[in-house]
Amino acid sequence: MNTRSKFLSKLIQLSVLVLSMMLQCIGSMEDSFAARIKDVSEVKGVRENILIGYGIVVGLKGSGDSSTDVTGQSLSRLFSKLGLEIQQNANIRSKNAAAVIVTAKLPPFARAGNRIDVTVSSIGDASSLEGGTLLVTPLRAGDQNVYAVAQGSVSIGSVADGSSKNFPTVGRVVSGATIEKDIDINFAGKKSFRLALHDADFTTAARMTQLINQELGGKFASAKDSGTIDVIVPFSYEGNTVDLLALIENIQVNVDARAKVVLNERTGTVILGGNVSIHPVAISHGDLTIEVKDTAARGNRSKRITEVQEGTSVADLVKVLNSIGAQPRDLTAIFQMLKQVGALQGELEVI
Repeated sequence: MNTRSKFLSKLIQLSVLVLSMMLQCIGSMEDSFAARIKDVSEVKGVRENILIGYGIVVGLKGSGDSSTDVTGQSLSRLFSKLGLEIQQNANIRSKNAAAVIVTAKLPPFARAGNRIDVTVSSIGDASSLEGGTLLVTPLRAGDQNVYAVAQGSVSIGSVADGSSKNFPTVGRVVSGATIEKDIDINFAGKKSFRLALHDADFTTAARMTQLINQELGGKFASAKDSGTIDVIVPFSYEGNTVDLLALIENIQVNVDARAKVVLNERTGTVILGGNVSIHPVAISHGDLTIEVKDTAARGNRSKRITEVQEGTSVADLVKVLNSIGAQPRDLTAIFQMLKQVGALQGELEVI
């Protein structure tokens, strides 16, 4: 048997050891894991909103836009607003200015006067925004209303030696925007609200509903589908929905998970979900035959059959890894074959 055949044979042995180890671990663990409701769901309507605006960064050291008409037009309008007379067809060019798009995230329940960070991205041919200052820039939401105004010094993440860790044409203005308008939501007066699960699952939704009803002492929660739970505010919490949510979001729930294996061929990463298992299967390659058998199976075994015994430990897996120097990406083909023959009980995703 040549070197390649020996290596592939050892890879097959490694894959069966991995799956066997997962099977044994799963048998000694619970099928689910506890997490707070606040970590696996969110209240519908309580979310961030995206803000966007167009602005000018000035004060650059010759690294701004060189031939962008948009920048010249913006400077002309700016000068006119500042009272400087500009000829109608004047073509203003400056390497010390750059046109940028400014973006930010408006947090839920934002109030006027709060400050948020903004991201500044060049849209012209500027080579760097380092040392620049963002001029006053209104930030609008999807409804076209202005919710914040940004201005400040742009930071691109330079280090002591002057090199940049990030793209020099993208920077941030820390606490660079001031919120100008309150987000009017009478949350405390709500009569009901809806919880949306991050990962839709019927089992998890049913468990959450049961636990919420137990905590509130009545049927106040109902699951509409695998990802939605409606909660009616009890009479004792009317006008005080905040305290109700504080109670609900800290309830511990056992989150159910699908049996899944994810293979990343580019990075060689193999992730096995907690419920992955395999049925009895035999794999033959060259002079090596490996058989994964039911623990109740009995009978004579051929000398060519290597049986994966119950109780395979992490130490055993480490020994195999060290002995053959295998890379995880080599397991991709083996897992695909196990799935194809129906031995892998779970979803297989290759990315």
